[in-house]
Amino acid sequence: MDIGKKIMLLRKEKNWSQNDMAQKVGVSREIISKYEKEDVIPSVEVARKIAEALGVSLDYLVGSNVNNDQILKDNNMIRRLMEINELPEPDKNHILYTIDGLLQNVKTKQAFATR
Repeated sequence: MDIGKKIMLLRKEKNWSQNDMAQKVGVSREIISKYEKEDVIPSVEVARKIAEALGVSLDYLVGSNVNNDQILKDNNMIRRLMEINELPEPDKNHILYTIDGLLQNVKTKQAFATR
């Protein structure tokens, strides 16, 4: 998906008008319209502000890797993963072990729910 379409879809998910978006980013409504139509591509700095306003990563906004889009879209998930990654190795391993157990539990419930 192109950056203009992502900007428009994310803006609409938040129920923001182009004016709302423009105010949050510090640009005009007209330029938001041009970004969405892809008449103009935002600078890196403006793209960063747009991503921040929309609560997504810059990688998600400008990237084209469909497989990672869901992960990169959620800034809170990225922040949590970064926090875990900064922990001492034993603590990190405990947290990841717990997450693995919880994921396995959910997968098991899903497998039995489809029967």
